[in-house]
Amino acid sequence: MSAVWRASRAAVRRRRLQTFVIGLVVLCSTTTVLLALGLLAAASGPFDKAYAEQRGAHAVATFDTTKVSPEQLARTARQPGVEAAAGPFGQAVVGIPKGWLWTAGGTLTVVGRADPAGPVDRIELLEGHWATAPGEIVVNWPVQGSPGPELLGTKLENPGGPTLTVVGFATSMSKSASAWVAPEQMAALHPSSAQMLYRFTDSSTEARLSAGLAGATARLPQGSLTGTQTHLTLRQAFSALADSYLPFMTLFGVLGLLVSTLIVGNVVSGAVVSGYRHIGVLKALGFTPNQVVAVYLTMVSVPAVVGCVLGTLLGNVLAGPILKVAFTGIDVGRASVGEVGPWVSVVCLVGMAALVLLAALVPALRAHRLSAAQAISAGRAPRTGRGLRVQRVLGATRLPRPVSLGLGQPFARPARTLLTMAAIVLGVTTVTLSTGLTSTMVAYGSVGREDGGARIHVTTGGAGNDRTPPRLSDPQIEERLRSLPGAKGVRARALAQASMTGQTQPVFADFYRGDASSHARVIVKGRAPAAAGEIVAGPAFLTQRGLKVGDRATLELNGRQVSATVVGQLVEGDARALEATWQTLAQLAPDVHATEYTVRLAPGADARAYAEAVEALDPGLHASVADSANAGTATVVTFSTVFTVLLTLVSSLGVFNTVLLNTRERRRDLGMLKSIGMTPRQVVVMTVTSVAGLGAVGGLLGIPLGMAAHRLVVDHVGVVDFPAYMKDVWHAPQLAAMLLAGVAIAVLGALVPARSAARMTIASVLHTE
Repeated sequence: MSAVWRASRAAVRRRRLQTFVIGLVVLCSTTTVLLALGLLAAASGPFDKAYAEQRGAHAVATFDTTKVSPEQLARTARQPGVEAAAGPFGQAVVGIPKGWLWTAGGTLTVVGRADPAGPVDRIELLEGHWATAPGEIVVNWPVQGSPGPELLGTKLENPGGPTLTVVGFATSMSKSASAWVAPEQMAALHPSSAQMLYRFTDSSTEARLSAGLAGATARLPQGSLTGTQTHLTLRQAFSALADSYLPFMTLFGVLGLLVSTLIVGNVVSGAVVSGYRHIGVLKALGFTPNQVVAVYLTMVSVPAVVGCVLGTLLGNVLAGPILKVAFTGIDVGRASVGEVGPWVSVVCLVGMAALVLLAALVPALRAHRLSAAQAISAGRAPRTGRGLRVQRVLGATRLPRPVSLGLGQPFARPARTLLTMAAIVLGVTTVTLSTGLTSTMVAYGSVGREDGGARIHVTTGGAGNDRTPPRLSDPQIEERLRSLPGAKGVRARALAQASMTGQTQPVFADFYRGDASSHARVIVKGRAPAAAGEIVAGPAFLTQRGLKVGDRATLELNGRQVSATVVGQLVEGDARALEATWQTLAQLAPDVHATEYTVRLAPGADARAYAEAVEALDPGLHASVADSANAGTATVVTFSTVFTVLLTLVSSLGVFNTVLLNTRERRRDLGMLKSIGMTPRQVVVMTVTSVAGLGAVGGLLGIPLGMAAHRLVVDHVGVVDFPAYMKDVWHAPQLAAMLLAGVAIAVLGALVPARSAARMTIASVLHTE
């Protein structure tokens, strides 16, 4: 074994370039695959684990207490298919003022519950204690971590009801309520509904959940069940943004995997072919066929293992920031999503190494079958007769001799040529996919900014600790903003936390008035809201609540209700937020004022001067130039650009390796061609031409694959529903550039070995023969 190791170590040192190529492609591939697997695991694993630990409810059901009694609800817990149940708990909606704790004002769904423990939905207390006495309330903390004790003791004034004091903060993975009070306190809040929490024996799909809930509530009066929320909906909300990144990350991971396999196979095959004499010498010295195989597998394993280890480490370093971006703004509760699970690292570390060995095994077995005499006599050149027919056909054309010779070279090594062209095809596919994604995301990020004018964000109440209310009224503020030089449109916005009938979690309602031009290209389906009772929302909001354009829902705010119709679907939107008209706000909360304004400036207007003029109007107004950047756009473009550069580089290295092997094998031919008058420039032309044709064919094959991959990605982003004009990004100039990308990859890889071949002297070449 020591002889095998010494021979392998010497081969690694001698073939440094091939060793570097193998290590680099394995590193890049391992990193991309780990990121894709890590995001996939984070999208479900942490949620399921935290949900199981808290015995989260498979279904949170709300019932009308005027139609069903507590005794009838209690009997549903004993129906077939119900594994466990908790309740009934009284449920009421309480109004909250703007600025109370972290809220925007609106309503709070409060449940009367004596104990945070129980068979279903074991609520975890973060700060303080549970509400057990009158006047106490525990608030659901919506983000990861703990709020600290500073906010304990905050008062909630409830007009027409008792004043409540915050005595604790808790978190529930079931999102069964926004706050909890003691059952005795609930009676003073005049509950109009009751809540039941169920866990079913089979809850794997929405259909089975619906069947289980239907079985549990079959004997209840018709119409008593007013709403449900399932754990599958919560899981979808948890992973919605991460899922939007998953398709393109997975595609890049698969592309990296394929490129790694192809190039490793190509490099190792070339190492065997170019090392025929070395194999013959090893066998002549007494190495057995199995030892020869072991030498070449070990030679590949060394850089492969190093690449796997470094790629796994790099993937784990990058996973933290990427997961942080993917789950930003999501209510993760007690789920931990900051790191990649150990199994992902183990799978990548072991799996990629095994894949490389498998790719190396086939050409290594080729060395196993060669006798010492065959290996030594095989020399460096391909067997006689390969590609001669093609060379003769090309030689009969009017093409310059270096070009015809170059175009015929790939046919001498058809297997190596196919592997090289496959690498080019995947490189062009990656470039095409990245270009399409960039064009789509740039169009998405520029929505509402097509006129090129800046946007000014104006908030009421001052900035920082200065919460001075504005002296001007809403109409006066809007009028003054419109009258300032450079203003082209003004849009007022009010935000309220409302309730939706049948939903335990609040929804954030944005009410708009004024300039609606920014909506013109945001609506994907239907239209923008124009009258009272009309709402629009993003795909995530509608999907998670089972709504579509044309459906109706009931909004409740401050004890008032409005029957709303979904009239349109936005390109994207917060899974917890909807948009409505100012007329709808007037019916729900006529006393609510605008909290901010968006001013659209004319192209070329001075944004800084406008912001200073706004603050001079009223000390209660604060203006800032809105940032035009989009986090999602930046993430996708950055990620795709980085890995496009890496995979393009790796594909070029594959071409580099192929050309290098070809020139080494054809040293004798090059020497003879130079001896009969071929110039160094013609040698470069011949060598580059030998792969430029492969690049053109690779471009023709890679472009449609990249376009198909682009459409696959943009059609499966759950939180964004791209309109047609954002998907149709391909035009003749772009397609021509993509075709040239294949040629560029090939030429980039061939140029250095071509120049090296051109500098070889006739004497040095023939001397080695």
